[in-house]
Amino acid sequence: MENIDKIKQMICLSLASSAVLPIAATANVRNDNGDERKPMNILFIMCDDHSYQTISAYDTRYINTPNIDRIAADGVRFTNSFVANSISGPSRACMLTGKHSLANGFTNNRSSFDGGQQTFPKLLQAQGYETAVIGKWHLTSQPTGFNYWDILIGQGDYYNPKFIKNGEYVQRQGYATNITTDVAIDWLENVRDDSKPFCLLLHHKAPHRTWMPDTCDLELFSDKVFPIPETFYDNYEGRLAAKGQRMSIHNDMDIIYDLKMADKENEIHGNPIHEAGGRAMYKRMNPDQKAAWDAHYDKVIAKFKKDSLQGDALSEWKFQQYMRDYLRVITSVDRNVGRVLDYLEANGLDENTLVVYTSDQGFYMGEHGWFDKRFMYEESFRTPLLMRLPGGAKGDISELVQNIDYAPTFLELAGVDVPEDIHGVSLLPLLKEEKWDAERKALYYHYYEFPDEHAVRPHYGVRTERYKLIHFYEDIDSWELFDLQNDPTELNNIYGKEGTEELTDSLKTLLHELQVKYNEEQYIAK
Repeated sequence: MENIDKIKQMICLSLASSAVLPIAATANVRNDNGDERKPMNILFIMCDDHSYQTISAYDTRYINTPNIDRIAADGVRFTNSFVANSISGPSRACMLTGKHSLANGFTNNRSSFDGGQQTFPKLLQAQGYETAVIGKWHLTSQPTGFNYWDILIGQGDYYNPKFIKNGEYVQRQGYATNITTDVAIDWLENVRDDSKPFCLLLHHKAPHRTWMPDTCDLELFSDKVFPIPETFYDNYEGRLAAKGQRMSIHNDMDIIYDLKMADKENEIHGNPIHEAGGRAMYKRMNPDQKAAWDAHYDKVIAKFKKDSLQGDALSEWKFQQYMRDYLRVITSVDRNVGRVLDYLEANGLDENTLVVYTSDQGFYMGEHGWFDKRFMYEESFRTPLLMRLPGGAKGDISELVQNIDYAPTFLELAGVDVPEDIHGVSLLPLLKEEKWDAERKALYYHYYEFPDEHAVRPHYGVRTERYKLIHFYEDIDSWELFDLQNDPTELNNIYGKEGTEELTDSLKTLLHELQVKYNEEQYIAK
């Protein structure tokens, strides 16, 4: 099976454009002292909903991701990397501005990003950088601060997606991850002003729901049975907000929309709205894509009908089907990351480019019986972060870092003064193995969106190296406290338990300090 999978991967790679041609070297500039230096390029690769559990640099249980792992092998792996708000648009706004959600104005996915505000691409552009964003944007308003932008519309589609290219609507045939990579390589090769340093935001739709694999990856993992997470049958005792969510694999993962059981006989039905969306995604495909899709899924559908699963057996079947499709999508991401890294190396750009790989948030791979994100629990709060700085540090970095730190890192790397109103702190000293003066004792988190289809209550909280305190509000008023050292799966809420009074008071004090620091005083619990 392993050899067959390798052959399939070679076929997939051959189907994607992979021309690697030499280009002119980037011109030198002068620093503040008048000394000539070569500016550092920035390649910022980000996926949507890529869990750290499914990158083999972090976790080897599920998948091997050799190309993403190359960044960690040649650079650093952040082992305590987190987001400020675990939902796509707000997380992206935090990265662009270096500020928490309330300060940048984009608190939930119903918002529209204020493109007139300060962002790191604008500041880099003013410094002489050639800036581009290619792929997923998901901020409603059009990009600003970019010399070139070529973005998916909204969430984007996996097959034959529509883009907006510098204001012009364009539909491209093929698979979104391949196309986004093709456009990025073409920009590097043919479009950018190569006399300037560049900052390229290469942002994939994948692996966002509904996890539609490339046709050449459809048979991968078909024979693999994944271990059921130890918290899969969590009963949410002592966690009121967790009981009220609607992101359960058993109850809320749609059989048509999410799991592709759209049978030709129209005998299988899920949520009517989701079912219509799932069948519409299939109709977007061209005849060759449909033929490949049917050759795989028709067999899966037939067996699903025959087995007629119920109860726990149905829950575990859903989990296996979800994992297989999700990991097939990750396989395409990894392959395309390899294409870009190979391009940099072939053209000498790897010697002068900071490469970053991350996700806009984490994701649940069946932990607590869930898919999706939003909660401040570890699986969605924590995010992968790999960076390779030429001549920089290698190995693991354990300091507490957050996605508000990316903007000041890129600015300091480019020699741009970091504005005082940015909440994040530069990670560049860590990348250079220098003293980091952040003195960060804890991270602040705030999720605002409610109501939404997953019914996750708004909440804010604070996380130290060992403890996490969360306050859920809106239609409930509930506190949760976890000792991550003794309870890493966050099953035992010790808030209000005897002996935790002093710890709780100290964490609430720290929480309030951060709320004042980030201009969120209005949320301080009375």
